[in-house]
Amino acid sequence: MATKLFQIDQPTLVQLVNEKNLAELQKLGGVNGVVLALRSCADHGIYTNNDDEVARRRESFCSNTSKKPITKGFLYFVKEGFLEHTITILMVCALLSLVLEGLSIDGQVQVQQSGLINGVSTFVTLFVIVAVSAVANYKRQKKFERISNVNNTTQVDVVRCGRMQQILKSKILVGDVICLKIGDKVPAHGLFLRGDPLQLDESSMTGVIGYVEVNHGQNPFLLCGTKVVDGYGRMVVTSVGTNISQETTPLQARLKELTSSICKGGLAVNLLVLVVLVVRYFTGCTKDKNGNLQSRGSDTKFIEILKFAMQIIVHAVTILVAAIPAGLPMAMTLSFVHAMKRMMADKVMVKELSTFEILGYATTICIDKTGTLTMNQMRVAKFWQGKECLLQDGAYYSSMPRNLMELFREGTALNTTGSVPEVSGEITGSPTEQAILSWAVKELKMDMEEVARNSTILHTEPFNSGTKRSGVLTKRNDDDGSVLHVHWKGAAEVILEMCSSYYDSSGTVKDLDDNQKIDFQQIIEGMAASSLRCIAFAHASYARDEDSNGQLKKDGLVLLGLVGIKDLCRPGVKKAVEVCLSAGVNVKMITGDNVFTAKAIASECGILRPDQDMNIGGAQVIEGVEFRNYSPQERMEKLDQISVVAGASPFDKRLMVRSLKKKDGVVVFIGDGTNDAPALQDADIGLSTMQGAEDAKDSSDIVLLHDTFELVVTVLKWGRCVYNNIEKVIQFRLTVNVAALVISFVATVSGEEVAFTTVQSLWVNFIMDTLGALALASDKPTDELLIQKPPPPVDRTESFITNIMWRNILSQGLYQISVFLTLKFGGKSIFGVGVGGMVNDTMMFNTFVLCQVFNIFNSRMLEQKNVFKGALRNRLFMGIIAIIIVVQVVMVEFMNNVSGTKRLGWEQWSFCIGIAAMSWPIGSVVKCIPVPEKLVCNSHGGGLELLEDLVVNAS
Repeated sequence: MATKLFQIDQPTLVQLVNEKNLAELQKLGGVNGVVLALRSCADHGIYTNNDDEVARRRESFCSNTSKKPITKGFLYFVKEGFLEHTITILMVCALLSLVLEGLSIDGQVQVQQSGLINGVSTFVTLFVIVAVSAVANYKRQKKFERISNVNNTTQVDVVRCGRMQQILKSKILVGDVICLKIGDKVPAHGLFLRGDPLQLDESSMTGVIGYVEVNHGQNPFLLCGTKVVDGYGRMVVTSVGTNISQETTPLQARLKELTSSICKGGLAVNLLVLVVLVVRYFTGCTKDKNGNLQSRGSDTKFIEILKFAMQIIVHAVTILVAAIPAGLPMAMTLSFVHAMKRMMADKVMVKELSTFEILGYATTICIDKTGTLTMNQMRVAKFWQGKECLLQDGAYYSSMPRNLMELFREGTALNTTGSVPEVSGEITGSPTEQAILSWAVKELKMDMEEVARNSTILHTEPFNSGTKRSGVLTKRNDDDGSVLHVHWKGAAEVILEMCSSYYDSSGTVKDLDDNQKIDFQQIIEGMAASSLRCIAFAHASYARDEDSNGQLKKDGLVLLGLVGIKDLCRPGVKKAVEVCLSAGVNVKMITGDNVFTAKAIASECGILRPDQDMNIGGAQVIEGVEFRNYSPQERMEKLDQISVVAGASPFDKRLMVRSLKKKDGVVVFIGDGTNDAPALQDADIGLSTMQGAEDAKDSSDIVLLHDTFELVVTVLKWGRCVYNNIEKVIQFRLTVNVAALVISFVATVSGEEVAFTTVQSLWVNFIMDTLGALALASDKPTDELLIQKPPPPVDRTESFITNIMWRNILSQGLYQISVFLTLKFGGKSIFGVGVGGMVNDTMMFNTFVLCQVFNIFNSRMLEQKNVFKGALRNRLFMGIIAIIIVVQVVMVEFMNNVSGTKRLGWEQWSFCIGIAAMSWPIGSVVKCIPVPEKLVCNSHGGGLELLEDLVVNAS
């Protein structure tokens, strides 16, 4: 039903955009009809902006606060635990056990100790599991809340009352008209109003690489969280806040698919067990604890049938508990939160948890030079007056011709965005400006304020990355203003082309013909080859009547001189680049500097190696103009060969990022300037430094709190560590799943009792879902993670389980199954494990749990044989191992009635430990068996093809 104030209701709007229902949109009168129903306007937005209107819209459609529930208390998680389906069923079964076991066959009340113990022990076990899970969830919530408050200050452009304004994302209302531009993330669900067709990147939500076009015709639907990669336009907001149905991320989708496949397998086994138990009961093949037949045809009492029904329900639910991998989503979130907290301690701030989903796949790092590879602390290292290098000649400055000295002082003091405060003396401006001003103050004895008092600035042309120059038009205050002076400063190769003459060291003006220009070009190239940024100064004076509307003269200038500015590489950069390259991650430098400076810096940093073709314009070093002029096909063919793009504009940086993404690469772009913002927004992962421009930090996903390139290695390690930890949890979980399901099925259909009691199954499940996941998800990154290549990026249809994981799962699972079944059917006769079935059953349970302890160690290393390396450094891991062992000893030795066990002797314990410990050498041997890189089985099917391949390789 529509709201009273608006002609459309929230459920209709939500369904409309989520389903992208074009037919329903037409019924509502198209986009314009929806706008009118929301009492808004495509031109003016919401007509009023008062508090009452805001309150009405929030009451009708919700506010755009994050989809974060109210902080839940500990008791909430306890209640949530008890309401979980399997826990609820087991609680009911435990209650029935207390009631039914207390009744005799004749229906008389007769308290039986075994029934009381079974029911109470199940209750106690469930209470413990729920309590521990509640504590873990409560603590995880607290950690997540602390981390989630890192940044909540995103602003958007909105039209309200006909006026453009910026508001916080959280203040957006349904009906607002939002202006979208390249690089923006869509802040809410909505409909396209007008403008250029938008190209949206939905890969973060769908996992599919490519862009989706949004236009006014066939697809006007905009989803929250998608990124605008091309186009400009307006949208009307239809859903905000908790009404936005967020798409699952690719990793979440893959885990969901994996969970679904495991559950299907568990349900299939569960159904078979139920069928077998029922058939065996009604065919008279089952016996009670005293050896009597449970079913005697028509003589069977109703209470007996009821007891049996309760018994098989408990068995079925117990198997189901082992089959449902409830801990996988928790393990993923736990790993993300743990990594985010640890990275903050390492001076790396990750803004969103979802960043970790793709960070481990990074294949290419594109990096700007200034401030990232270099220290951005510049100084003038060389000064050329004419064709003479005079910086080392301190006497020259004192004898510099007066006219030259004045021109340099004017060109430095007036044509700048920096300043030299007289009080503090602390020079401000960009690092380049600071270096030039510092040199002018020290060597030229420049008084900036005096120069400013003696001249009047008439017009300026600010520096930009496209022209690579800045200019200023002035007049001197001590003359009649009939003569104007223009000063230019910028990239030496650019300024040189604007000059027709130059000053030599004596102050004489000489013609600058083509031969002379070649000489100066060689000087510029020589400085660039020494990693110096070459800046040129030029001047011209002319009569005011020659002035063309205040425009700065751009030709016929006189070259004043050249300065070479040194920006040292950061310590450790070369080593960090080597680590990235050895990790299979390509490093490309994209800089606005000329090719000679770029080549020198790239060689110094290790991006270019001596064995590579480093010819300017060759395959390794290329200019931005050449890169952008390639045809799309030619650009894609040469992309992998390019290591350095020099003279690059912001467009070139962005073009490189887009090209790499089209080639199915996962791109990390590192920059700290305002002109880097578009590339940072387009990259899969944008990374900026704390000292960078605000635009760069706002556009990035990760901020380095300490300006050092070595932190990039830390980021890569953590990205792979998180991915690796999730793989470990899945491998461990599936190994237990495979073994437990097969064991339960075989034990049941063979005519014996179920493999484990309810309490034992719950304990195994707790190890599998909570303790094991917690231990493996908290592993810290190691250097070995950067020896291997990154995993290939995949979409949400691919399996999460690699062939290496299948190999480990199948080998360990088969070993555990064979050990259990050997003990089950021949333990007493083969191993002499004691008298009576209880001892044998206890040894099976004990061995199985100890196998999981050793398997947790095996799962720490998917490929390496030394599974103990670094284990002692992880105190949480070792603590969990200790807890499992202590609880297992208590269950076997001191809680026999509750856990359904029998005390074991030292020899029997030694036997259990020895059999379980064999999984270590088996794991080491199995890791020597090669597996194909191509996935031969997926989450939709089993590992039979891989098993056949492993047998062939092993033989």
